[in-house]
Amino acid sequence: MARKRKGRPVHGWIVIDKPKGMSSSAVVGRVRRALDAEKAGHGGTLDPLATGVLPIALGEATKTVSFVMDGVKGYRCWVRFGSATSTDDAEGEVIETSDVRPTRAEIEAVLAEFTGDVVQVPPAFSALKVDGRRAYTLARAGEEVEMKPRTVRIDAVTLADMPADDLAVVDVACGKGTYIRALARDLARRLGTVGHVADLRRTRSGPFRESGAISLDSLEALGHSAPLEEIVLPILTALDDIPALALTEDEAGNMRHGMAVPANAVLARAPGTQAETGKTVVVVFADTPVALARIEDGQIRPVRVLNL
Repeated sequence: MARKRKGRPVHGWIVIDKPKGMSSSAVVGRVRRALDAEKAGHGGTLDPLATGVLPIALGEATKTVSFVMDGVKGYRCWVRFGSATSTDDAEGEVIETSDVRPTRAEIEAVLAEFTGDVVQVPPAFSALKVDGRRAYTLARAGEEVEMKPRTVRIDAVTLADMPADDLAVVDVACGKGTYIRALARDLARRLGTVGHVADLRRTRSGPFRESGAISLDSLEALGHSAPLEEIVLPILTALDDIPALALTEDEAGNMRHGMAVPANAVLARAPGTQAETGKTVVVVFADTPVALARIEDGQIRPVRVLNL
């Protein structure tokens, strides 16, 4: 006998203001229970130390997670100068100290060096895999972990505040895969000292911002009393940056069955839409997303069909 699924079909996004000290997966579990949702996943891990924007995909929205993870991220980072830690954040053991404290002017003078395509060595305490095992597992076991450099994209780093001579608050806009802990570590080294992340808050993840986030406590207080449409954002919210093409009822039916539809007819109904060959689009019928698709050889071919 087939195993009965638990929960109800809920489709869309909810943006949680993640509390400190909780893992991203634990947040997903609490959101799923609060909404009695059948399926849920997050749109990009936040360390337990960090707070802020954690988008949670529900139901068929889980098929659009990659578009959020590939989007621009925003962070506010508190960099503590004078001590390096084993984890590059406040949770690790102090492994090195320095009496050097950079000035505001010295910090601002080097920030431009950390924008553009930047080479980083990820922290040993990270979820990246080394020889098939998580780096943090090896590091916690006391094993030597050699992390390979990688290039990431950092769009902007600005000094927002300097509340103490050993503490700088920086705002960062960056792309997928950027380690803010590595940025803080490398910034301190460039300034002739050592440092680590004392606190971290994500302010943006793709189209989602902290102004639209809800606390876990608030969500759980609402329970099942609030209509879902008041707290769950549409699936299309995560797809604002890709072209949307409208289908007829027959075209939508074909697409839902995995069949391609002629691109010319669809594009003729959307003059001015920048939908290039090889690019991903979202196809919709009557404002309901039907599939993520790609234009190839004059056809719009479904990549991920959304069962809505």
